[in-house]
Amino acid sequence: NFRKLAGCTLFITGASRGIGKAIALKAAKDGANIVIAAKTAEPHPTLPGTIYTAAEEIEAAGGKALPCIVNVREEEQIISAVEKAVKTFGGIDILVNNASAISLTGTLETATKKVNLMMDVNVRGTYLTSKACLPHLRKSKNPHILNLSPPMNLNPIWFKNHCAYTISKYGMSMCVLGMAEEFRGEVAVNALWPKTAIHTAAMDMLGGAGIEKQCRKTDILADAAYCILTKPKSFTGNFLIDEVLLREEGVKDFDVYAIAPGHPLIPDFFLDVEIDTTAVKQKGYALKEEKTESAPAKPSGPVAETFRAIEGAMTEEKVRSTQGVFQFELSGDGGGTWYIDLKNKGGSTGFGKPPGTADVVMSMSSADFVKMFTGKLKPTMAFMTGKLRIKGNMALAMKLEKLLTQLNSKL
Repeated sequence: NFRKLAGCTLFITGASRGIGKAIALKAAKDGANIVIAAKTAEPHPTLPGTIYTAAEEIEAAGGKALPCIVNVREEEQIISAVEKAVKTFGGIDILVNNASAISLTGTLETATKKVNLMMDVNVRGTYLTSKACLPHLRKSKNPHILNLSPPMNLNPIWFKNHCAYTISKYGMSMCVLGMAEEFRGEVAVNALWPKTAIHTAAMDMLGGAGIEKQCRKTDILADAAYCILTKPKSFTGNFLIDEVLLREEGVKDFDVYAIAPGHPLIPDFFLDVEIDTTAVKQKGYALKEEKTESAPAKPSGPVAETFRAIEGAMTEEKVRSTQGVFQFELSGDGGGTWYIDLKNKGGSTGFGKPPGTADVVMSMSSADFVKMFTGKLKPTMAFMTGKLRIKGNMALAMKLEKLLTQLNSKL
């Protein structure tokens, strides 16, 4: 890669682990200077790495590291780290706003302190770090700001189940939109987002054990970020998806980025490509759902038998650990609208609409439904091949495969 970032100084928030550290290590191989602006100075009980262990890895890779204790909620810590970076390396060429907080919860379930955390870290932290770095970036020959944030997709599906998180991530994207125009010709400002789930400590917490097989490595974002940060500053105001960008750059083998090559991958939030939106009509961004007519009588046969078996296998523990209502729109023999309630009381199944609002709506053929619930068809495979269409809370839908593993022996 001709060491394109040799001698450049990168200020990366949240660089002690995960995606931030991967971007840092990629730049370090060129001989770049990396300011590790993160808050983990002492080993965390459950999360790997500190700013100091990250610094050791960066220097071992060929870069120079400056570990700085920075909680982006604290403006004074941001300003202090920026001043230290300029004093140590003579300036700042690149800012990567990677630090982020997540809570995939509904409006009534999201505690105020969680709302504050997401808004403070994602929106305010990104804005203030950009503000502190911009006077120094403007002095660089090829300055860049890169935010790890999604394209702004106003499909209401992405607001419905985790409104606060979506607002906070789109706030980061709005910083790109505004600052790219404000500093056009001076500083490039772009956004980068993964097409699929990326294996990080956060994903382990969200998805549980075994989720890594459905994820890609952080390397794919590091390579995509490198492509962006080595472009001229005229390349600005773009919302880029890692795989799309790398394909345009000539990358053909994406198995190298997979944790488990050949295994189906989970699509990331805010991208409609893999989501069934046939029941969503957008006009002025209002949600209008097509009504599904229920069959007049409860069907019998394999589908009905499967639902009876599911209800028989329910336990209070499964209800407590899942906390979701799944609605199924099935076509073919024994089809119609069915539900599995794993949120209320001891759980229940039934024909027709669920008693409350469904968290996840799944559409598929009745034959594939039976296969999925008897272990002959994995949900991720059904989803990736188009046999299963999902609308609603994707994080909750991800729990389905784990649940099926527990149920299959009883079905």
